[in-house]
Amino acid sequence: MTLLLSAWTIGLILALLALGVYISYRVFKFADITADGSITFGAAVAASMLTRGVNPVTASVAAFLAGCVAGLCTGILHTRFKINQLLSGILVMTALYSINLHVMGSSNVPLLSVTTITTYAQSLGRWLTGHDSATLLGWPVSARDVGSLILVFAIVLVITLIAWLFFNTNLGSAMRASGDNEQMIRALGVSVENMIVLGLCIANGLVAFAGALLAQYQGFADVQMGIGMIVWGLASVIIGRALIGTDSVGAALIGTIIGSVLFRLIIALALRWGLNPNDLKLVTAIFVFGALVLPMLMQKVKRHAAAS
Repeated sequence: MTLLLSAWTIGLILALLALGVYISYRVFKFADITADGSITFGAAVAASMLTRGVNPVTASVAAFLAGCVAGLCTGILHTRFKINQLLSGILVMTALYSINLHVMGSSNVPLLSVTTITTYAQSLGRWLTGHDSATLLGWPVSARDVGSLILVFAIVLVITLIAWLFFNTNLGSAMRASGDNEQMIRALGVSVENMIVLGLCIANGLVAFAGALLAQYQGFADVQMGIGMIVWGLASVIIGRALIGTDSVGAALIGTIIGSVLFRLIIALALRWGLNPNDLKLVTAIFVFGALVLPMLMQKVKRHAAAS
């Protein structure tokens, strides 16, 4: 049960990463790999502030703002300097590696002895259960795990609601229209470039916020923790799309969250059943490859069958 609670919690934390990838990949059709650097940037900023005694909430918000700055840089490189989408992300991601080392002061920063969001979660769990441990469906679980799951779920729920409300405003609708029909939105006098920059700011802010929460939950920030995270986000978006099967904003956001949690559960079970942790990134990449290619192959088969 502890394994499942941990998988659900990490899945929900990384759902924020997936929401950021959804904004860049699905809304703007922007292949932004800045996420691999942004999630570590958020963890680095939060960890650096936490070790200096800063309030965990303040540190997490600062991580979000740091991610926004990373997204801003990627957006400016692409829209103002006309650098290719992929290259813009590569440049910022590469720069962030050195920046993260400077921010943390080392390649790894432990957080076990400082006050973090998890400290609040443990207090919440103790308040709910009355003890340091409890029984859930006949299995013993710690108050920390219960409190962490509830607190992270509440955070993700609030952020998802805010995102849904935002995308239904005039500004949010303009952002979505910029990705769907660039010519139309330009004809209405909206700057597509500004929409892209704003979207990348929000997307990478969410990714960095996820990094801050992940570092606090795991008890450390590591300079390598962002490797392959963009693929995780893509997998979550693809799974969510397959499960929901609709383009409405609310359903897409919920589907992305479900996709992240489900994908984390699948990975956790695979590791439990003997998957070599060294193969985790490879399996994830193969899964995303299959999810991207399979629909095209199925369409070709259907067209071939209809033609014959």
